[in-house]
This record gives sequence, structure tokens and C-alpha cells, in this order.
Amino acid sequence: MTTVLSQKGQIVLPGPIRQRLDLQAGDDFEVCVEDDDTISLRRISQPANRGLVDLLAACPSPLEIPEREQDEREPPKL
Repeated sequence: MTTVLSQKGQIVLPGPIRQRLDLQAGDDFEVCVEDDDTISLRRISQPANRGLVDLLAACPSPLEIPEREQDEREPPKL
């Protein structure tokens, strides 16, 4: 696949690549120059909650969520 550098210096990643890697607007990337003709792009942000279910399932003791007090006050007016 190919893409073109815009006048603003932007490159559009082709749709099939964005879908395959589940890339979303706002994802962060690291850009490195490998040599005179090679630029590498690596995602440094991960989708929200990736691995969270596995982490919680690996917890050695049961998860207990304490009761919360109800706050009956009105929120401050801005």
C-alpha cells in the first residue's frame, strides 16, 4: 500500500491498516528515522482497558466494592 505526504506534512494511513490495528483518532505514535529512506511509526498509546479483564481475573482474592454514601446536596452552579 502507498500513501502521499500532504503539503502540511501529514500522511494518511490506509483504512485496512487502521482497521487491522484498531487505530483510532487521538492515538499517540513515536516516529523514528532509521536511515535515509526508512521512517518507522510505532503506536505508544493502547486502546482503553486493554488487558483489564485479564488483570482483574488474575486477582488472587475476591473483589469487594464498598457501599458509597449518597450525597443529597445540589451541585454548585457555574
